Amino acid sequence: MNISENIKYIGVDDLDLDLFESQYIVPNGISYNSYLIEDEYIAIMDTVDSRRGDVWFSNLEVALDGKQPNYLVVHHLEPDHAGEIVRLVAKYPELKIVASARALQMLPQFFNLNFSDRVIAVNEGDTLKLGYHTLTFFAAPMVHWPEVIVSYESSERVLFSADAFGKFGALSHEEDWACEARRYYFNICGKYGNQVQSLLKKMVQLDIDYICPLHGPILSENLDYYIGLYDCWSSYQAETDGVFVAYASIHGGTAEVAKYLTTLLKQKGAKKVSIADLSRCDMAEAIEDAFRMSRLVVAASSYDAGVFPPMYDFLHHLQIKSFQRRKVGIVENGSWAPCAARIMTDMLQKMKEIEIVEPIVTIRSRMKPADLPQLEMLAEELLR
Repeated sequence: MNISENIKYIGVDDLDLDLFESQYIVPNGISYNSYLIEDEYIAIMDTVDSRRGDVWFSNLEVALDGKQPNYLVVHHLEPDHAGEIVRLVAKYPELKIVASARALQMLPQFFNLNFSDRVIAVNEGDTLKLGYHTLTFFAAPMVHWPEVIVSYESSERVLFSADAFGKFGALSHEEDWACEARRYYFNICGKYGNQVQSLLKKMVQLDIDYICPLHGPILSENLDYYIGLYDCWSSYQAETDGVFVAYASIHGGTAEVAKYLTTLLKQKGAKKVSIADLSRCDMAEAIEDAFRMSRLVVAASSYDAGVFPPMYDFLHHLQIKSFQRRKVGIVENGSWAPCAARIMTDMLQKMKEIEIVEPIVTIRSRMKPADLPQLEMLAEELLR
């Protein structure tokens, strides 16, 4: 995991965590990444979550081999990366904390300790010379907190990218990068596409050989692939030409319609169709699929003069993550007073550049032969 003889990985895996940020399922755990740059002056690049603080301190002490660190660079103040700051500064009294001015303002919110005599505030373009290695800092506000910075080490061409380019999953678990990086991106950073685009524009000016995120593997080969995906995601383009059918069904009638429509879309030539039961699936994966596909179908039962809550929850998540630039088909079900379509339409119309496809289909309890022409028309219009 070391980048070189002088830039070492000292992070840790957390295989016991069930929910990241108390909401995202992480079946394969998570990594808390931290790095050490050894030179005339020694810099520690972030700490870790206190859940794995003891293991991290052990890794740090092995890497230091008796030397004294000079700087702690705080790229992001969220507790999963800054949880061991107090223990670290207590152990190394001469250590200076390097962070953005906003991060330094926020430090007292997390730690009941006066850091004022041992901090260095850095702004856009500031540098920290360690000897042969030099760090240059770039502001990355709202990727995904306002205090975030990234840093570029020029001699070995390393970008320490904070949460950008991160993914779910411990490093001890080998898996395809894109799937869990996509789920991570849209659920953690998805709202802040414009800010990610600003960071990517800064990256274009740098000669980068390594991207070192705070979660997930160090990226060192085919960087255009990873950067290209980030450009796609953050500009709200569809990554895949296909349809995601998301349904929320109470007694199975709406589920039957969603499955029929999925088959119909495939028969009519949809390149890719995926389907999810919002009552049972991982919501974060449903959000990922909605952003990934070029088209979306929402099918839901009416409930309490509104829409069945799993669908409301799904659409609310899309709203707060800035879902946009998609064609959307709507199917509602109601036994006596169908009203789900009204709620779904209202929520979708609050999102940017959403094209609601006609017809909006209404099912009365169970799908019947008379409903099939409308469903066929909806499928055709979605794929047009």
